[in-house]
Amino acid sequence: MRLLHTSDWHLGRSFHRVNLLDAQAVFIDHLVETVRTHEVDAVLVAGDVYDRAVPPLPAVELYDRALHRLAELGVPTVMISGNHDSARRLGVGAGLIGRAGIHLRTDPAGCAEPVVLADAHGDVALYGLPYLEPALVKDTLGAAKVSHEAVLGAAMDRVRADLAARPAGTRSVVLAHAFVTGGQASDSERDIAVGGVEAVPAEVFDGVDYAALGHLHGCQTINERVRYSGSPLAYSFSEAAHRKSMWLVELGAAGEITAERIDTPVPRPLARLRGRLDALLADAAHAAHEDSWIEATLTDPVRPDDPMARLAARFPHVLSLAFDPEGREEDGAATYAQRLKGRTDQEIAEDFVAHVRGGGRADEAERAVLRAAFEDVRTAAAAADSGQEARR
Repeated sequence: MRLLHTSDWHLGRSFHRVNLLDAQAVFIDHLVETVRTHEVDAVLVAGDVYDRAVPPLPAVELYDRALHRLAELGVPTVMISGNHDSARRLGVGAGLIGRAGIHLRTDPAGCAEPVVLADAHGDVALYGLPYLEPALVKDTLGAAKVSHEAVLGAAMDRVRADLAARPAGTRSVVLAHAFVTGGQASDSERDIAVGGVEAVPAEVFDGVDYAALGHLHGCQTINERVRYSGSPLAYSFSEAAHRKSMWLVELGAAGEITAERIDTPVPRPLARLRGRLDALLADAAHAAHEDSWIEATLTDPVRPDDPMARLAARFPHVLSLAFDPEGREEDGAATYAQRLKGRTDQEIAEDFVAHVRGGGRADEAERAVLRAAFEDVRTAAAAADSGQEARR
């Protein structure tokens, strides 16, 4: 069986104020053509279909067109909700849409109810595990505690129990939206940390033939049977080195896996340039980037006059400008954004506690209070959208 694994479309997202809807439409064209030319048997979309819970109307219209085109091809599609999606909104009409071969899996309670397809070698059970917000699904899944590992493990226990009751030789595929240990993150993924621990081990997917993952935006192989497709487009300059693609996965008669990367269209390459303004404007080595989207970091000791306009004269698609003067000591002179870069909300809050105390760090009890506050804020927002009650 030939499967096309994709995820993290983020329909409706922009890139530094550049509207990407046209580029996303080109990707959908490419997806449909790939399904047709490679004679794909099923499409797997591992979450974050939209960029936010209430997407703009043009993004919804593009999604609607995509579903119609996939349904017209007669190729089954299995799609799960991600942490950016509203599971309830995405799942509206799932029963009716399922009759057209578009199978939406947005309810955690149904994670062990697979879409069953068949080929010459027998059945293939495709299980869709939507993004599992631990505080909202702990009781539903019977997880031992509020953590990503616990709720995903409980969901997979249900999957394995269902699979064990099926005919011998039934092959299996799981779609999931999570941060798996060994994955490399970028700047454009929303933090899903709980209690400071967000990663789950790849072993949680033991017992299935293939795990099609979403959430991380870089295409990557955790192991032969556990892979991220990554996002089809770059959504931050941290993805400048990414090769955007989808996985074309061949599932053999005995569950053996072969996978090939199918590149996705690039609307415009990304480049991160660093140096003094005059050097960036004069260096012939940068000629290749003159049509790229540019993130420029200027190292001039003194901020130059009108730097954005001067950069735009050579690089008309410059989108981001930062300053990191040469010779500056690592002290309070760093910008606020630079001081926060790479730090979690928890770490920033703990630093604030130390600052207002004049140096005294938060103790473990205080750190626990801060952790609980951040978790409550995030889960309350998710609960308001889903209509569920968050439980700890």
